[in-house]
Amino acid sequence: MTPASEIALDREPGAGAASRKPAGFREFSLRAVVCGLLVAAIMGASYPYVVLKLGFGPNVSVVAAFLGYLALGIVFKDYNRWENNLVQTAGTAAAQTAFMCVLLAAFDMLSANPRVSFHLALTPMQSFAWLTTAGLLGVFLAVPMRKHFVVDEHLTYAAGVAAGETLMVLDGHGAEAKMAARVLAIGCIASAAVMAMTEDAHLLNWFPSVMLIGTSVTMATGVGLNWSLLSVGSGMLVGARINASMLFGTVLGWIVAPYVLLHYGVLAATFNRNDVLFWVMWPATGMMVSGGLTALALRWSSLVKTFRNLSTARLDMDSGDFPLSWVLVGVAITGTALVVVQKISLGLDVWMTVAAIIFSVPLMLVGLRVLGETNWGPISPLSNMMQGVFGLIAPGQVLANMLASGTTGTIATESEALMQDYKAGDMIGSLPKSSPLCN
Repeated sequence: MTPASEIALDREPGAGAASRKPAGFREFSLRAVVCGLLVAAIMGASYPYVVLKLGFGPNVSVVAAFLGYLALGIVFKDYNRWENNLVQTAGTAAAQTAFMCVLLAAFDMLSANPRVSFHLALTPMQSFAWLTTAGLLGVFLAVPMRKHFVVDEHLTYAAGVAAGETLMVLDGHGAEAKMAARVLAIGCIASAAVMAMTEDAHLLNWFPSVMLIGTSVTMATGVGLNWSLLSVGSGMLVGARINASMLFGTVLGWIVAPYVLLHYGVLAATFNRNDVLFWVMWPATGMMVSGGLTALALRWSSLVKTFRNLSTARLDMDSGDFPLSWVLVGVAITGTALVVVQKISLGLDVWMTVAAIIFSVPLMLVGLRVLGETNWGPISPLSNMMQGVFGLIAPGQVLANMLASGTTGTIATESEALMQDYKAGDMIGSLPKSSPLCN
C-alpha cells in the first residue's frame, strides 16, 4: 500500500485542485479578511497557554481551517476552500507568533535568577514591535523557498497536507466527501479524547512511562510512551524512513548514550534528565544543522535555478511566485526595521542584529528542511545554536545572546508556518499570486 505522504507527493503541485477553482475567482475578500482576523485573535490568545502547558507548540493549521469553516461556512452559503485557506493562514501565523511566549518566559526566569545579570521586562508595545519586524522578516526570507521545498523537492510538510485535506473535505460534496468528513471527525474526537484523558483527567497515566523498560537509565531520562494520536497521525504522513531514523536517534541519545557516559564516569550515578540533555542536545543540533546544510549544498543547482526563475518572474497569469525584487525590498525594509527596534527599544548594537539576521538565514533553511521531512519544527535547537554562536562572538553578553536567539526563533517559526501554508495552498491550487498584492 502506498503511504499517504507518497500519494500527496506524487501529485503534480497545484494540479487537479487548481482546475476546480472558478475562473477569475478572487480569494482575497472582505469576509475572508474579517474571519481571518477573528480566527487569528482566537489562536493568538489561546496558543501561549497550549505551549506553556504542553511544553511544545503543536501545529494548528487544521484547527484554524476548522474555525474558518465555522466562521465562513455556516454564515455564507457560497463559502469555499480558497477563502478558508486565507483564514487558516492568518490563524496559523498568529499562533506561530504567539509561540514566542516561551522567549518571554525565559526572560522572566533569567531576571529572577540572582546569579545572572539580566534585567529586561518588555512592554506589550516592545513585544509587538520586535515580534512583528522579526516575524515579517522571516516571512520574506521564506517566500523564495516555496518553489524549492514545496514544488521542486516535494517535501511532505505533514501538517500542511493535513490542513489542505481539511480544506477540501470541509468544502467537499457527494458521498466521498461525506465519508472523508466522517473519518476526519472520528480522528478528531479520538485524538481529543486521548489528550483529555492524558493531560487533564490523567486516566492514562496509570501506565508510567518509566515502566516501559524499567531500568535506572530510563527512569532518570523519562524514556517511555507518549499517549498522543497527534504524533501517530504525523508519523503516518511522514513515512517509515523518517520515523525509523527518529526512533534510532531517540534510542541512541536517551538510552544508549547515558549508559556509555555513566560507564566512563562522565555522568554521576545520581544523574537526571538535564544532565543527559547537555550531552545530547549539542551533538544532535550540530548533526541537524550540518545535515541540513549538506543537503542544500548537494542540491545547489536546484537552488540556483529557483532564484534564477524568481529573478525573471512576472506577475502574469502564468506566474505563481513573487518576483525576487519584491522579496529583496521586503527583506531590506523589515531587516532595517528590526535593527532600529532592537537598537532603540532593546539597546542592542546594530552589528549584533545584522549578525543575528545573517546567521539566521542558514539556520532557517535547515529548519524548513527538517520540518518538511519530519513535521517537527526545530525552533529550540536552532535558537540554542544561535546562542552558541553569540557565546563566541559576544561572550558574557547575556542580553545580546537572548535577543539573537529570539531573532532566530521568530524568523524560523514564521518561515515554517508559511511553508506549511504554502503546502496546503499548493494542494488546493492557491498560489502566491492570489494574494491581495497580486490581484
